[in-house]
Amino acid sequence: MSQAKYSVNQHPISIVLAWIAQGEIAIPEIQRPFVWSKTQVRDLMDSLLRGFPVGYLIAWKNPNIKLKDGSTSEGKRILIDGQQRVTALMTAVSGMKVLDKDYKTTRVRIAYHPIEQKFEVYNQAIAKDSSWLTDIALAFAGEFKTHKFVGQYCAANPDADEDKVFEGMDLLTSITTNQLGLIELDGTLDIETVTEIFIRINGKGAVLSQADFAMSKIASSEVYGGDKIRKTIDYFCHLAIAPEFYETILENDPEFSASDRFQRMKWLRQENDNLYDPDYTDMLRVAFTSQFGRGKLQDLVALLSGRNFETRSYEESIAEESFAKLQTGLDAFMNEYHFKGFIMIIRSTGFILPNLIGSGSALNFAYILYLHLRSEKAAPTLIETIVRRWFVMSILTRRYSSNPETAFDLDIRRIHERGAVEHLETIEQANLGEAFWEFGLVQDLDTSVASSPFFKLFLAAQIKANDKAFLSKDITVTDIILNRGDLHHIFPKNFLKKNAFPRGRYNQIANFAVTQTETNIKIRDREPKVYFSDVVKQTNGGELSYGAINNATELAHNLAANCIPEDLHEMGLDRYDEFLTARRKLMAAKLKAYYQSL
Repeated sequence: MSQAKYSVNQHPISIVLAWIAQGEIAIPEIQRPFVWSKTQVRDLMDSLLRGFPVGYLIAWKNPNIKLKDGSTSEGKRILIDGQQRVTALMTAVSGMKVLDKDYKTTRVRIAYHPIEQKFEVYNQAIAKDSSWLTDIALAFAGEFKTHKFVGQYCAANPDADEDKVFEGMDLLTSITTNQLGLIELDGTLDIETVTEIFIRINGKGAVLSQADFAMSKIASSEVYGGDKIRKTIDYFCHLAIAPEFYETILENDPEFSASDRFQRMKWLRQENDNLYDPDYTDMLRVAFTSQFGRGKLQDLVALLSGRNFETRSYEESIAEESFAKLQTGLDAFMNEYHFKGFIMIIRSTGFILPNLIGSGSALNFAYILYLHLRSEKAAPTLIETIVRRWFVMSILTRRYSSNPETAFDLDIRRIHERGAVEHLETIEQANLGEAFWEFGLVQDLDTSVASSPFFKLFLAAQIKANDKAFLSKDITVTDIILNRGDLHHIFPKNFLKKNAFPRGRYNQIANFAVTQTETNIKIRDREPKVYFSDVVKQTNGGELSYGAINNATELAHNLAANCIPEDLHEMGLDRYDEFLTARRKLMAAKLKAYYQSL
């Protein structure tokens, strides 16, 4: 018989709330904004009053840990599903203050009408109406006396039926005797098993990521400062997106505002660069992998639990050391000089806008590599070269497009074993040989998906080279992209549609070019051999019709920069496929030269 991986029990709400108050069940989300609306809290109370089911809570037991003195500490239970429901109960029933979406401490006060037996969110009208108990938390306080309240209520409401008031109040106070289902997962289970159980039990299709488990583990370990680490991650990620949030932290969290952690991130208050706005998963991955030399977040959860991978036991010293190392990794991540230096390197590859970066994983590992090389005290010029090439290589090879954790783990281990330079050279030899540039990449460019990472790489290559837009004399690709300019079809879309070409054929990325809108409007739906013959004429003294290029040399440079065949002026509908094939080869050759220049 297989050993049970979890237990299912029913407990009175009062017992569950007492366990939370005593710290036997840790709520990792307690320091994060409470996202439920006040009406959702009201509806939860109404469901409990009527005896409706409100779902199960799921807790994952921390493993028992061996303390430094040799004794064993019983592991806490971490609530991994049901935080919002429990927090709603804590604020409505126990009177606990919560953080709202603006990170302000507040109470959600729920009022109760004992005769009508209904709940409502507290408001000024209710405050003036003596028929309401304005805050149900009062009814669950230790000093509350039902008979005394009923007497006062009936005195204020002479027409009230005393028996009905008693009945309504008894029904209210009985809420905490209602049973709440608690599923407890065994502390020895690994993340994959916990995730599978969670999905099967949860039944809502919700998926907890390994970063979610790591954040829960961090926040529940106050003894090692995990609650402060969790807040550090949340605040940094929030500030990176919204610098104005700085004033909110100052106003609502004076304790954190006075900490060293806050000093390390306060530079973000004046930072408006959005090329890399990390979320908590990104920040955890980078800090962990760069500091621990591992790529799987399940290992972080294990180490924060005190896991000794050799003895398979759990030790306090390992947990303590792991929390300290994680904080060191986060400090390096948040360092202004590191962060801005890394962004500068990424920009130097031509990726100047976030929508050009299709792979967040590629960006994360590039930052991991940057921080690792800095810790190794590598020369700045070497760091720049290796990080640039690694970032672009990982996009070219789609290295982190599937199962990035495994790839992260492999790469960071190989980098520690061989060094970054040798490992990169090995990858290039295996994946970026002549066959890739001449055949593989050309095939990858055969797509109608404008969000293709290879087309974005092509645009980055043009930006890095400071290329002029198609048929533009002075306006660059960078100018148009920064001003949210459009991509236009070299063989006009309407021309191809009129000739029965389907979307997948006319929207081939090899048919796209960055072009000034006014030039595109003049081209309209003319085929290339028509409009481009006029372009050739204007380079020989003819009237300027498309752009301002007026000499053959400049036109040749423009065509080369945009990877467009020189004989475009001879191409009609019958040569569209020939055009696509030729342009893909030119684009692949440009990308090869671009990569080699990094």
